[in-house]
Amino acid sequence: MTLSTEIRALLLEGSSAFIFNFCFLYPLFMSWVWITGSIAYWFRYEKRASDPAHPPRLESFPKIALVVPCFNEQDHAEETILNMLAHDYPNMEVIAVNDGSRDRTAEILDRLCAEHPRLRVIHQRTNQGKAVSLTVAALMTDAEYILGIDGDALLDQRAARWMVRHFIGSPRVGAVTGNPRLRTRSTLLGRIQVGEFSSIVGIIKRAQRTYGRLFSVSGVCVMFRKVALTDVGFWSRETLTEDIDISWKLQLAHWDVRFEPAATCWILMPETLRGLWKQRLRWATGGAQAILKFRGIWKQWTKRRMWPVYIEYALSLAWSYLMVWTIAMFLLGLVIDLPNELKVKTLLPGWTGLLIAVTAMLQTCVAMLLDTRYDHRLWQNYFYVIWYPFAYWMINMFTAVVAFPKALLRKKEQRGLWTSPDRGLR
Repeated sequence: MTLSTEIRALLLEGSSAFIFNFCFLYPLFMSWVWITGSIAYWFRYEKRASDPAHPPRLESFPKIALVVPCFNEQDHAEETILNMLAHDYPNMEVIAVNDGSRDRTAEILDRLCAEHPRLRVIHQRTNQGKAVSLTVAALMTDAEYILGIDGDALLDQRAARWMVRHFIGSPRVGAVTGNPRLRTRSTLLGRIQVGEFSSIVGIIKRAQRTYGRLFSVSGVCVMFRKVALTDVGFWSRETLTEDIDISWKLQLAHWDVRFEPAATCWILMPETLRGLWKQRLRWATGGAQAILKFRGIWKQWTKRRMWPVYIEYALSLAWSYLMVWTIAMFLLGLVIDLPNELKVKTLLPGWTGLLIAVTAMLQTCVAMLLDTRYDHRLWQNYFYVIWYPFAYWMINMFTAVVAFPKALLRKKEQRGLWTSPDRGLR
C-alpha cells in the first residue's frame, strides 16, 4: 500500500468515525441545549407569572380580531366559532374566512353569522390558501391585533389577555405565539404526540426565546400586531407553512416574536401514520422553503440574530442526510463486502445509548413539569411519550431528506394551497 493510499484510507476512516459520532451525539447535544434553555426561560419568565387561570389585568383593551380560515371544516367550524365568540375579551370581533370549501362549511358559517352580530364571514370563491385568507381578513378589519386560529382549534377563554399584555408592554413585539395542547388522545399515536408538544415543541420555543429568536410561531394559535404585518407585506401566498415564513419576515424586520405558554389552544392532530407523515412532510417542506428563501441573511450583519436559528436548521438537515447515509452503509454492508473504511459495523451507539435514553427521559420530564400547569392531564401520558424524543429525530430525518429536494424543485410562484388533513379520532 502506497503512502497516498494509506492517507486516503485514514481520511475515509476518520470521516466515517466523525459521521457516526455526529449522528448520535448531535441529537444528544441539542436535547441538552433545549433543556437548559427551557429551564432558563422558566426562571426568567414563567416563575414570576401568575396562575394561568388568572390572567394579568390590562390597563386598556385594544380591539382584536379573532380570525378563523376555514377549508372543508363542516365537522369543526361551529364548535370553533362558538368557542371564539365566548372568548373573555371585551373588545373583539370574530372573522371566519370560507376559503372555497366544497362541503357545508359556507352554509354553517352563514347560519352562525345570522345568529351572532360579532361574527363576520368572508367567502372566497376558490381555494386561495391559508396565507391569503389571513391577509384578506387582516385587511378587512380595523382591529389593532389579529389572532389567527385554525378551523378545528379551541382557544382557552383567557388566551387573548395573556397575549395582549406583551403588545401593550413593548411596541416592538410583532407576534406572540400560543401554546398548542392536544385533545386527540384516543389512540397510542395520539397519546405519544401529547409529549411532542411538550418535550419537543414547547421546550424548543422556550429555549429559542432564551437564546434569541424563534424558528416559527405556531400557526394554529398566534396573535400579530397589524402594523407589523403591514410593515412586512403580510403573509406570503407561495409558502406551504405560512407560520414559518411570517416568523422570519417579522424577525428579519427587527420585530420581536414571543412565546406565551399560558395562551393555550386545544387542537386536533393526526392519529394515523399516513396522516402524520403528510403533515410532517408539509412542515419540513415549509421549513426548507424558508431556509432557501432567506439564505441571503449571511450577507447582512443586521440580520445576525437569526444566524443561530439558521445554523440549527442547517445542522439538523445535515444530520438527516448523514444519518440516512449511515443506515444505508450499514444495510449495504450486510449484503456486500465493503472496504473497512466504509463499513458501519453497528447502528447501536454504544456507551452513548444509555446517555441518550437518560436524556430523553429527562427532557420529557422537564417539559412536562413546565407544562403541567397548563395541561393537568399531561402526566397521564408520560410512559407513552418517554421515547418520543427518539421518534422525533427519526421523523425529522426522513421528512427532511424528502422535503428539501421538494422545496428546491418547487416553483416560486406556486400557491401554498391546503387540503383537509387527518384530524384524528374524536
